Amino acid sequence: MKFEQKIVMRQPLSEIVAIAIRAGLLINALRRDLTVWDHKADGSPVTAADRGAEDLIVDDLSKLDPGATIIAEERMSSGETLPVAAGRFYLVDPLDGTKEFVSGRDAFTVNIGLIENGLPVLGVVVAPAMDEGFAADSSGAYAFRVAEDRAVDIRSIHARPPGPRLTVVASKSHPSRDTENYLAQFDIAERESYGSSLKFCRLAEGAADLYPRFGRTMEWDTAAADAVLRRAGGSVRTLDGKPLAYGKVNTPGEAAFANPYFVAFGDWPEERLADS
Repeated sequence: MKFEQKIVMRQPLSEIVAIAIRAGLLINALRRDLTVWDHKADGSPVTAADRGAEDLIVDDLSKLDPGATIIAEERMSSGETLPVAAGRFYLVDPLDGTKEFVSGRDAFTVNIGLIENGLPVLGVVVAPAMDEGFAADSSGAYAFRVAEDRAVDIRSIHARPPGPRLTVVASKSHPSRDTENYLAQFDIAERESYGSSLKFCRLAEGAADLYPRFGRTMEWDTAAADAVLRRAGGSVRTLDGKPLAYGKVNTPGEAAFANPYFVAFGDWPEERLADS
């Protein structure tokens, strides 16, 4: 009889997964009484779930990694935290896909990413309403189910090489003519729409091939899932072909931590990446 070896994520990844799951449980609890929300200066919605989950994550990360720099979306948006350049820091989006959340859809996530020298080296993405999650560190990339307050059924994942026809994932809330023009060069078999960072994760688990983003994103939107995708064998490239970098606080004409346009790929060979 053949037994499969149980996968156990090592620390600190397992501890950060636990933090993200706790934040997700709080979000689910607050979702039951979602009657009002505010708008930030950029017009995007923010809820008590965003703020409560962020407080939980920042407090728990500070205990896990004392003295670490933590860049969290709501604290940055409110001006409570100022942009700082650091070689090692966390990027936190406590509720990515708030528009999905307030609309009653399930494709929202908790994102925690660790950056070292401009690269995402650890990432955790939890989708609280879908009871699933993704994580990565130097040991590999993983998917798991969330059962009560634990990660279970942990499995290794890997992005897939592209075939002649592609499955594309795109944003449900941010359609773009630039995106359509870019996709015109490919033979597309299927298109799927997702909110939040789940688009990266579908590539990482080999369920899709391509995710172009020709619209505004911030580093906390992408860092965690970018780490998962890169460790799963995929890549995220800016339009000049360079890997997406993090810690961008002094880009002329841009807000701190703003991303340029990018394209996320599955496990594409370098020669095909160069032509895309």
